[in-house]
Amino acid sequence: MNQHHPLTIVGAGLGGLVLARVLHVHGIEAVLYDLDASPTARAQGGMLDIHEDSGQTALRAADLYEEFRKLVLPGGEAMRILDQHAVVRMAEEDEGDGGRPEVERGELRDLLLGSLPEGAVRWGSKVTAARPLDGGGHELTLADGTRVGTDLLIGADGAWSRIRPLVSDAVPVYSGLSFVDFDLLDADTRHPGAASVVGSGMLFALGAGKGFLAHREPDDSLHVYVAVEAPESWASGIDFGDDSAAKAAVLAHFDGWDPSLRALVAEADTPLTPRLIHALPVGHRWERVPGVTLLGDAAHLMSPFAGEGANLAMLDGAELGLALAAHPGDPEAALAAYEAALFPRSEAAAAESAANLVLCFDQEAPQSLVDQFAGFARLREAR
Repeated sequence: MNQHHPLTIVGAGLGGLVLARVLHVHGIEAVLYDLDASPTARAQGGMLDIHEDSGQTALRAADLYEEFRKLVLPGGEAMRILDQHAVVRMAEEDEGDGGRPEVERGELRDLLLGSLPEGAVRWGSKVTAARPLDGGGHELTLADGTRVGTDLLIGADGAWSRIRPLVSDAVPVYSGLSFVDFDLLDADTRHPGAASVVGSGMLFALGAGKGFLAHREPDDSLHVYVAVEAPESWASGIDFGDDSAAKAAVLAHFDGWDPSLRALVAEADTPLTPRLIHALPVGHRWERVPGVTLLGDAAHLMSPFAGEGANLAMLDGAELGLALAAHPGDPEAALAAYEAALFPRSEAAAAESAANLVLCFDQEAPQSLVDQFAGFARLREAR
């Protein structure tokens, strides 16, 4: 065995970083292994709305809440729901007093990375295997052949986790929905029509089985997701290496839609990238396995239609860090307490996400989503 660490986190996404930061605040050091070659090896995605009762709670536990507030995009909580004819069916402005401020994922990740000791993340370290050791603890094998032993192992390594098989046989299943995402750059100047239809925050333009989701980013770009209910093989039948062919294939699903919405695809400045939406079973859980647990997508991968994925990952990381700090010398008690709260919380969010995916693209779309938001508004008024 080449190395040994008391506590090892696999995956330096938001959840793993929050865990490492909360542990650091409480004087507990951890090592993180991540397959990316560097923090800038790939784009980190678009905007995130950070919820009061999950993501913001986690950032408070990490003692980073005030720094997070400096990253918030003004106006980012505005929202518009359109139908396929670009008729506005619902619109909300950002009054600056909402509970879900928008931040750019990469900036939030940089904040977390900057809060950790130098060298805490071992970049370019792809975990290819993990196994329990006879005397307790676990051993990781890296792509370069390095073997790493650890007393406590945390799988924060996402949808296709290498750590999950240590506790569960569950694997993600295709949801029936595929995304294609891309950016429009310098939107107000170069794409004023697209900028107008998206607005200052989030756009939902929905129809039965398909739609557009988009949001404005701090650099005046628009990040767009095209959603299509399609077989799992759909994306593999499109040549995404040919921009014109890819645009034509995607737009073929939107015949009859308003030109302002079709223009979101036609005017794309970056390559179209397919992303198949997978999910773990709602209510995924496992029996307590000594010395190992999961957080974030590794534990409860779900579609993005509850807006909870990143928020729950951060809350998982914070709660696990706090549990470990509260049970010094007894990590099993900490893991048991963490999982007892994790399972019902993630089950509720996963059920909501699965239901919202159906609601957003049902035969009444976008009316079902409009009705849901109207119901939320009535509940808020009644309180």
